[in-house]
Amino acid sequence: MRFRSKTPTRIATGSLAIGLVAGLALVAGAPCVSTAYAEEATELSPTKARPRDTYYPNTEDLAPDEMRVIACGTGMPTTRMKQAAACFLVELGNGDKFLFDAGSGSAERISALQIPYNYLDKIFVGHLHSDHFGAVPEYWIGGALMGRNQPLRIWGPSGRIPELGTAAAMDAMQKMFLWDITGRVGNVDPRGYKLEVNEFDYKGENQVVYDENGVVIRSFPAIHSIDGAVSYSLEWNGLKFVWGSDTFPNQWFNKYAKDADIAIHECFIAVPDIVNKLGFTPESALLVGTQIHTAPEAFGKVMSEVKQRLAIAYHFFKDFDTTAQVYKRIRKTYDGPLSLAEDFMVWNVTKDGIRERMAVVEESTWSPPTTRPNVAPSKDDRAKFAEMKGLPAEAIGYSDFIVSGKWNVDDVLRPIYQEASEAVGRELPYPEK
Repeated sequence: MRFRSKTPTRIATGSLAIGLVAGLALVAGAPCVSTAYAEEATELSPTKARPRDTYYPNTEDLAPDEMRVIACGTGMPTTRMKQAAACFLVELGNGDKFLFDAGSGSAERISALQIPYNYLDKIFVGHLHSDHFGAVPEYWIGGALMGRNQPLRIWGPSGRIPELGTAAAMDAMQKMFLWDITGRVGNVDPRGYKLEVNEFDYKGENQVVYDENGVVIRSFPAIHSIDGAVSYSLEWNGLKFVWGSDTFPNQWFNKYAKDADIAIHECFIAVPDIVNKLGFTPESALLVGTQIHTAPEAFGKVMSEVKQRLAIAYHFFKDFDTTAQVYKRIRKTYDGPLSLAEDFMVWNVTKDGIRERMAVVEESTWSPPTTRPNVAPSKDDRAKFAEMKGLPAEAIGYSDFIVSGKWNVDDVLRPIYQEASEAVGRELPYPEK
């Protein structure tokens, strides 16, 4: 746990205090805290619950003036089990939730948090690399299957040409998954399969791209790979969250992230590790590690300029033999409050302090509760979908050829329908051929 405050933090005496102080001393950039030792140990019950320094999803209320940030993807462009690709969840005390980037593997992290998917309907994409929006299809289709029965809303930048913008990417995604969506029409609640795309000018400086329910989200240009990358700031209730996505150090971030409560900026692994771990040539490692991405030393310089309450470095594989190099190099240019992010790290933010913990999650999750009832599918959905997509009516459902291959198992299926009808108290008709 880490707690940062505008005023010095006092740690209570007792055996728990000694453990907390020792833990704080091991955290990168921990503020000065009292190091007083307890004069006598505090008696602890062997049967009653004791305080835990971890976050258990869905067990804590979010205060009306509080922001909670959860890292759901902190890794590199290549995938691995330990760290998903870029994704951070922001939860606000007014009930709003936002995803910033949706990189490959992040959907599993979100599922582990067991948040109703109707609350996860807003995604802000920084750029169109797969490690930043590769999981959008999972949130779109998978989210609908898991209970989201309202449209998924996507915000993202334009490109230098229309073909390289977010709208074109989302249109291509829908075409790629046409078979998938067509096969679901008439079988499930159709409302969650709608997509609302909001593309904005990537050149806009501190432009408002979202303004609802007291939350204002702005975008500003980033420098990454080609034209069309952006960063975001979210302002609500006097708190400010900044998401850099991927970017080379730039003047826009320095200006518009200024004085943020939390500023997240990419920080790639050290160049020697790019050579040794990824097998890059020195030439490629230098190019990728210092020009395409932000080197730890450059990350530190940016954060020294921005002067946020807490700097968060992400986008590197946080291992026992890489973390020390990243930390050492950041500290060459920055000596302020710092978190080196990993998946399921959690920050609770108020005007009085920032508390850092790790989440404990359940891997074997099912769908979280729905926030409003689903509706039964209708055969009319198929005709409406075919007309909307310009498809022939016979493209949806089975052809006579496929139907002819069915094996008759009516004798075991009809009792299932009868059982369900009795359970819900109304007739659920068995589909006739």
